[in-house]
Order: sequence, then C-alpha cells, then structure tokens
Amino acid sequence: MRGNVIVQPTSKLFEPLTLRHRTLRNRVNFGAHTANMAEDGLPGARHLGYYLERARGGAAMIVVEPIPVHQTARLTRGNFRHQDDAVISGFRRITEACKAEGSVMIHQLYHVGQHGDYDLSYAANWSPSGLPSYHDGDGSHRMSDSEIETIISCFVEAALRAQASGFDGIELFGAYHALIDQFWLPWSNRRDDRWGGTFLNRMRFSTEITSRIRKAVGDDFIIGMATSVDESVDAAMQTETLQEIARYHDERALIDYITCGTGSYFDYGGIIPTFHYADKLGAPYAEALKSVCRHTRVQAESHLRTPENALAVIASGQADMVSIVRGQIADPYWVTKVADGRHDEVRGCISCNQMCWGRRSRDYWISCLVNPSAGREFEWGGDRFVKTDAPKKVLVVGGGPAGLEAARVAAERGHRVTLAEAGAQLGGQFRLAGMQPRREQILDLLAWYERQLNRLGVTILMNAPLDPDEIAAWDADRVIVATGSQPAGTGFQRSLPDMATLPGVEKPNVWSVENVMTRAARLGEHVILVDDTGDWRGLGTALEIARRGHRVTVVTGWATLGEFLRRTGGDKIARARLRQAGGSWITESCVTAWEGKSARVRNNLDGAEQRIAADSLVLATTNVADTWLHDSLRETHSELGVELIGDALAPRLAVAAIYEGRVLGQSI
Repeated sequence: MRGNVIVQPTSKLFEPLTLRHRTLRNRVNFGAHTANMAEDGLPGARHLGYYLERARGGAAMIVVEPIPVHQTARLTRGNFRHQDDAVISGFRRITEACKAEGSVMIHQLYHVGQHGDYDLSYAANWSPSGLPSYHDGDGSHRMSDSEIETIISCFVEAALRAQASGFDGIELFGAYHALIDQFWLPWSNRRDDRWGGTFLNRMRFSTEITSRIRKAVGDDFIIGMATSVDESVDAAMQTETLQEIARYHDERALIDYITCGTGSYFDYGGIIPTFHYADKLGAPYAEALKSVCRHTRVQAESHLRTPENALAVIASGQADMVSIVRGQIADPYWVTKVADGRHDEVRGCISCNQMCWGRRSRDYWISCLVNPSAGREFEWGGDRFVKTDAPKKVLVVGGGPAGLEAARVAAERGHRVTLAEAGAQLGGQFRLAGMQPRREQILDLLAWYERQLNRLGVTILMNAPLDPDEIAAWDADRVIVATGSQPAGTGFQRSLPDMATLPGVEKPNVWSVENVMTRAARLGEHVILVDDTGDWRGLGTALEIARRGHRVTVVTGWATLGEFLRRTGGDKIARARLRQAGGSWITESCVTAWEGKSARVRNNLDGAEQRIAADSLVLATTNVADTWLHDSLRETHSELGVELIGDALAPRLAVAAIYEGRVLGQSI
C-alpha cells in the first residue's frame, strides 16, 4: 500500500486490451518521444537496447520515436531517414526483439508543418496557410494542392515501410500543433479550397491519410492518432474542438486509438511537464475524448508518473490505457515491478527534464538523471547488474547522490558495502534541492535509495564523519570518497572575472543557498539573490525565499532568469510563479559590491550602475569541491585505493554525481 492506494496484479491496469488484431498484455504503454539516437539516420544498437529494455520490463505497447515522412518534416539531427528503405532492416531487428518479449510495436509518423527547422531540413517549412514558425523566426510555405497530395502519399509510403519493418501499426502525429492539427484548426488553416474552410474540409487531410493508409496496409494493421490539448492559448487545440474531431474519426472508423497529451508549440512547457505541473495532467482530456468515442480506444498521457496515477486513470474509466514515458525511462521495469506488487521498488521520475527533453533540446540522444543506463543499455547490458565472483569490502564516504548510487550499484553487484554519512540525513545538496517549492519528487527518490540500500543489506552509518586514520582502520578493499562540495563564500560572478571576491561578502547578512535551505539564514524583508549559475540553485531558492514571505530581487548575469533551465521547458512556469509571489529580477547584470544595507548593481551591457536597498544578500554561485578527506588520504594513506566522485571531484548537477556513482559502482 502507498498513499492509501493498493496496486494489485489483478487490477484493471493489468487486464489485456484488444487493439484491432493485437492484444495488449496490460494497459501501460511506452509512448512516442524523440530519443534522437539515430546514427546517419538509421536505427542501430543504441535504439535496440533502449526499446528492448522497456519491452523486457513489461510495456504492453511501444511507440517508436517519430520518423519524418518528408524532407520538410526533418526536425532533429537524430531523426531517421525519410523516404528511405535503408531504415527497414534496423527497425526489423528492433520490432522482432521487442515483439519476442511480448510488446506490440507501433511507429509514429510525423510532420510539424510550419514549425520545422531549416538548419536540419534545408527546406522551407510546408504548412496549410504559410504562417510563421513557433520553433524559430522563420515563416513557412503555403502548400499547393499537389504538395498536399505529395505529403499524403509520403504518409502512406511511411506506413508501408513501417509494415515492412515488422511494426504492428503506426501512430499519426496530430499533436502540439503539428501539420495534421494545423489543418484541423481554423487559426492555422485559412484556406478557401477543398482543404479548408468548413469543418469537413478541414478534416479532409487526416481523412485522406488514414483512409489511404488503411487501403494500402490492409485490416491487420493498427492506426493510431496522437493529439493534445492546450487551453492556455485560444489559437491552440481546445477540449471541445478535439472532441468534435475525435467523434468524426471514430464514427468513420478511421483510427483504432487516440492518445491525448498536453501543451503545444504555443506553450512548450506543457508538452513535457516539469514538477511545477500537477500529476495526471492529461487525464481529464482523455476522459473527455472517451465520452465521445464509441469504438476508438483512448489513451491518457502527460505527467502520469506513478503507479497510483496509472491505476486511478484506468480504474476510474478515464482512459482505456496509459502512456508512461518518463516513468519508464527512469525505470524500464516499472510495469513488471508494479505487476508484482513491488511498486515501492519503482525508481520514480522526478520530472526534471534535464536529460530527456534537456538533452534532446540540445540535439543529443536522450538519457535520464536518475537512470544513467538510459541510452546506454547496449553498452551496459541494460538496467541490470551481473553479480561479481569476488565480493569486496567497500566503504563509501558521503551520502549524497554520488555516494548513494555507488553504494547501491556496488551492493547490487554483490559487494559488502558500508555507507558513512557525516550528517543526520542522506541526500547532501540534493536533499536541499528537494526542499525547494514543488521539488518533493527528489525527496521521494532519496527515500527510494534508502529502501534499496536496506533491501541490499548496505550498512548505513549516520552522523558518522570519518578521518583518514579511521578510514584506513576500516581495512576496505575499495574506498569511495563522495564528500560533495561547499559554498565558495567569495561572491565570484562570471560577469566579473577579475573580481575574485565580492566587496562586502564578509558582512553578517550575506548567506549561501545552503544557509537558506537549511534555515540557518536570518533573512530580512527584502532579499537580493545573486544567480550566477542560471539553474535551480538560483531560481528555486528565490521561489523558496518568496514562499517564506520575503521580497526577493534576483540579479543574474544571464540574459534570462533560469537560462540553463530553458532546455528543460521548466523555466517559464517557474518565472511566472516567482512573479506571482512578488519576486522580480534584473538580467544581464552583476552585483559589484554589498554595502550591508544595499547592493551596487551594474548593467553588463552599458555599464550603468544603480544602488538597490536590501536587508540580505544570498549567493547562488558555483560551489567548491570538498577534497580535504581525499587529499589527506592520498597524503597519509597512499596505499589505499581511493576513488573520488560527484561534487567532490567537481561541483556540478546531480546528473553527474549519479552517473559517476553508477559507473564506479558497476566497475568494482
């Protein structure tokens, strides 16, 4: 039992579901998302390992990432080749392997219309009405009748290619204001020919695609449709409009299932919701579609993270099936664990988007902060561990994310592990991050680590600082130092590279982020926060300060508050929450001096200075590695095999700490 919800293997979540000619073994699917893993446009070993691990983990249906149907549809470096049979053999290896594990295999086909990317396609964006892109500053080309026919034919050819690749069906991308829903919506379809104007004319594009695909592939082939709702913008898809569209396709038996997400190109943040959004975000929209669909199966998606979320959606009848994407990236064995009643062993997604959407937005292949094996399954043998033939005695010093992961993985390998933490709680800096507003999912992850370490028999010592002699006396075969980092205390800002120490930083009302989050800081009414890292250290701490009732002004050298959070899609909603809480910010600026009751602030563009009265100064700057223990061990006990990982090696984000803990733990 968890959260007063009992997840039983016999629950409706694990009942089979018929989808045309295939039977899904349960109701939990691994939905479409851009893994961006293609090499030279071809699916390879990285793709195979990635999808196969989720098939082994119990996913009922896997929707492989979208393939562009035409040159004008190409959007990422890692896209598959369009209109090229060379992809078939690679896809067949994936489909055969995953189907052998029991998963139904679907391939998503897409074209984003006006929102393309010329840097990758080297072609003008094609759209119904020639409207501007929301991907960048480009305009688009209004498609001619013959060009519309070309794209329809490309969808059909792609479906036939998917069938030849061994897929059980295809999913058409009609979500987030891509080409199909650009034809559906009056805002983006301003045509006055047979493809626009009336509702029936606006449905013609998707009708022709689905009808011609069905004729080409036959009856034993699934046709799905991906859709989304974005009620934050009137021009985007609204619930009632999508209900009308779904009813139209259902009545004509054009599609076998419809999946409904959230967000759009108008509001990126809602597409892959971060922790600032509510759980089960897409469930009400799926329920709305289910109320109008008599034959079409309905899938819910968007921030359905937990077993409780999935069970509630299926048990209540809001949807026939659920898509758990980030949850199964974080734990590929999500389904199997829940089916076995081991839901407390599920390693939960923390909705950070740092390595999934964050890496994809930088055009890398995706991975996962909490699961570094994501994307590396073909190199690491999946998200599983081989037992060692020679168990060792391992001592891990430091219970932050690096130490926790190293201890867990070493124990999974069969080593005898002791974890010594100097403080009263596990988690280190990561625990402080979990105390920021709406970031409690981090605390859930730390609780998962503690349960895993207990399950694996790891000895955990709390309030146990160790000196070099005590460590040497431990007689461990391997010593892992993961002592983390400490605030620099200098006030150094990247905008002022020649100023090693901020004038006034020694004054008593200057605090670190750590001081704030541990409540050691005695903050005054108005707080100035220097954000030099451009991530949650600054913006998250500012939100916490505002939550406590203080007025906060953030000064950052970056052009945007939360500069490095933009890649996650979580920056805009966080800024909105800070603004709603009375916070303000000054960008492309730096603090040149703290005068005790005011800060001197300089604009980095024109050098103009102003003095801002305030009661406290908080420094969200880069920490320094805590290497004292490691350096002392190297000096006094050089015979020990000592490894340094995490922030103690170099202060960075938690993703680096967990990755290094995993790599080291599985190497022992």
